[in-house]
Amino acid sequence: MNKLLIVGSQTIHTYNYIELVKSFFDDILLITDKRREGYELEVKELDFSLKLKNLIETVRGIKQQIEEFKPAVIHIHQANSYAFYTLQAAKSFKIPVVLTIWGSDVLVNPKKSFLLKKIVQYNLRRADYVTTDSLYVASEVKRLVPSRTVELVANFGVELLPVNVERQNIVYSNRLHKKLYRIDKVILAFEKFSRQNKDWKLIIAAEGDQTNFLKELVRLKSLEGKVEFVGWLNLEENARWYAQSKIWVSIPESDGVGISMLEAMAYGCIPVISDLPVKHEWITNGANGILVSDVDTEFISEAFSLEQPEVQKINHVIIAERGTKTANSEKFIYLYKKILNK
Repeated sequence: MNKLLIVGSQTIHTYNYIELVKSFFDDILLITDKRREGYELEVKELDFSLKLKNLIETVRGIKQQIEEFKPAVIHIHQANSYAFYTLQAAKSFKIPVVLTIWGSDVLVNPKKSFLLKKIVQYNLRRADYVTTDSLYVASEVKRLVPSRTVELVANFGVELLPVNVERQNIVYSNRLHKKLYRIDKVILAFEKFSRQNKDWKLIIAAEGDQTNFLKELVRLKSLEGKVEFVGWLNLEENARWYAQSKIWVSIPESDGVGISMLEAMAYGCIPVISDLPVKHEWITNGANGILVSDVDTEFISEAFSLEQPEVQKINHVIIAERGTKTANSEKFIYLYKKILNK
């Protein structure tokens, strides 16, 4: 049987990837930190936190799953502890290992500590195949490990759901409520923006360890009537907010391509995003979006310099060529075929 072992965190992106490639395999097993409800998939839970005991317990658990499941390919998502433990376990087997970089695992983690940098470098050296979602991230991989070849540049793709709603004066934010994503800066920029644009609303989706802090910030700035927290959303709800919003904002300190950016482009929002090198592969400032270099300014109104229909026309072409699930599924399956000589 043609079996795939996936190792990665329980985020929705891991499950989206499995949907992307499941047609090629007879069976798929996911090893993750926590089971996500609502998916018909065989899942094994293990602790992937960086602890000395996990060098024995988690590695042993992965080995056991490899022995029992007998995958044709092991595919790890993110060059962090998931990769570190899995690569330790996979040493005992002659099974090809693919490592997919998500962005922060090579752009941020190596800068946090010497140990994390060494772990990332070890992961990059030990994997048989490496994929990234952008040329910029691929260049960072090369910088960390000059001998490393990146076999594939591909993302997880987006798929539009049918949504019939009228676009409104809404700024939409749906990144995680973590320090990295600077949602507080979005709120502060919106406070300035709303002084001149009183009929606009800011919709903040998702949650995270900063959610309570962000809600308190909204209260302190007296923005309760203009800012709405909508929490975790399902695919249909998320699609509806994209389709209703004129502007989508995301200003993280560091990022990969970001599926949410591709979704915003596909649904016709004007993207207002951090001026990061990876974003230049998709957004030309002042043409199909706004690249923000100073997040302490009122950057939202810069979107008014663009004509929404023209932005939509450009972005729909870009997504059709490089951002659909079909296009990217074909790329990953081609890699699997190459690995398995099929």
